[in-house]
Amino acid sequence: MTQDNGEMDSLVRKRIRALRVAQGWSLEELATRASVSQSTLSRIENGQRRLALDQLVTLARALDTSLDQLVETATDDVITSPAIDGAHGLMRWPIKAEPGMSVVRQRMTNPPPDSPARMRAHPGREWLVVLSGTAILLLGNRRFRVETNQAAEFPTMLPHAIGAEGGPCEILGIFDRDARRGHQRENDGDGDRPRP
Repeated sequence: MTQDNGEMDSLVRKRIRALRVAQGWSLEELATRASVSQSTLSRIENGQRRLALDQLVTLARALDTSLDQLVETATDDVITSPAIDGAHGLMRWPIKAEPGMSVVRQRMTNPPPDSPARMRAHPGREWLVVLSGTAILLLGNRRFRVETNQAAEFPTMLPHAIGAEGGPCEILGIFDRDARRGHQRENDGDGDRPRP
């Protein structure tokens, strides 16, 4: 990569500096971690030295990132609109960086099921945050009250169910590929469950 690449070159240099500053490291600290001289690192950040592939690999490792992430270009598709499932009262967004994962926003009105037979288990992991109201998470033999702005993360191999307490609640859930598949296989009659 040479300075002739203009915009890309400038982006990578800014990224190196921003990642260093975000870690709270001085030029000297990153130079030591990357086994380059402090003056070389300063010239790389300031555009006074050619960006060499071997140095970029070393700097990426020292910054705890990958070469791909260090040289990734900006994309035009930053904004994503949700797919709306009116029948289940939810919105779903795919996560581009992690194919198979999705984010779901759902309003829940029903309490969690009163029968353990209605709890489901399947491979995967779920993460959810309560945007408003109070949710009840049944997880195995335990019952968790999740308030507004609180989050829960759990393996979905544990039997689980989610419902509202004391009125409607709105949740935002993140489902990995396996959890999403598990919920897609559930029947509509299984109560107030997110369906990514």
